Amino acid sequence: MALDLFSLKGKVALVTGSTHGLGMAMAKGLGKAGATLVVSGNSSQEKIAAAVKQYEGWGIKVFGYKFNVADETEVIEAIAKIQDEVGPIDILVNNAGIIKRTPLEEMEVADFKQVIDIDLVSPFIVSKHVVKTMIARKQGKIINICSMMSELGRSSVGAYAAAKGGLKMLTRNMATEWAKHNIQTNGIGPGYFATSQTAPIRVEGHPFNDFIINRTPAEKWGDPDDLAGAAIFLASKASDFVNGHILYVDGGILATIGKPSNEK
Repeated sequence: MALDLFSLKGKVALVTGSTHGLGMAMAKGLGKAGATLVVSGNSSQEKIAAAVKQYEGWGIKVFGYKFNVADETEVIEAIAKIQDEVGPIDILVNNAGIIKRTPLEEMEVADFKQVIDIDLVSPFIVSKHVVKTMIARKQGKIINICSMMSELGRSSVGAYAAAKGGLKMLTRNMATEWAKHNIQTNGIGPGYFATSQTAPIRVEGHPFNDFIINRTPAEKWGDPDDLAGAAIFLASKASDFVNGHILYVDGGILATIGKPSNEK
């Protein structure tokens, strides 16, 4: 009975930006829990095909679609196609995102707007067009991938922090408006994870690696698979009365002000 609470059998889950990295780790978890996966990206059809093959190697039923999450016309067409070819979307994970590391005083307005469009506006667009069938069916799960930058600032990521802070509040407002339809909208805020993107700085003696190890109470980088449990929980019946919550998976970073410099 307890395991049934976390089962996703018979569910269709769309995870945007899930051809690699943390998006793939969360999607893999949903698929392993029984969901039929719909993975998406916007870089190339070849990359989507390669990702689909990888998911299939894990024994997951999966479909791949290429579309730009920030283009409403493409989203409308893709959602209609997915629901016609795969079925109604039960679980939506808004994971697609970008970051541009530029000091605010040097950042071009166009770059700032691009980050906001992809990291904040696109979850609104995709959710808007997925939630309509969820409302009609009186059930659904929406998971927005937030960030520790939903709570904290950091040098050179002002646009990203603005978008992720906004996404936290968008998540809460989605919950406010859609909970009456038996739709749960929550967020996941990942900490710092060991991915291919962070590999160059995850070496002993690198200042940022040392900072993360010392700043995180768990004293390590997260494993991408550590996000799977949070995604399964928020996508499953186990979270049916959880709404408007941001679940931070960060090894305890947000729980503490950090270690004094003289503490080992």
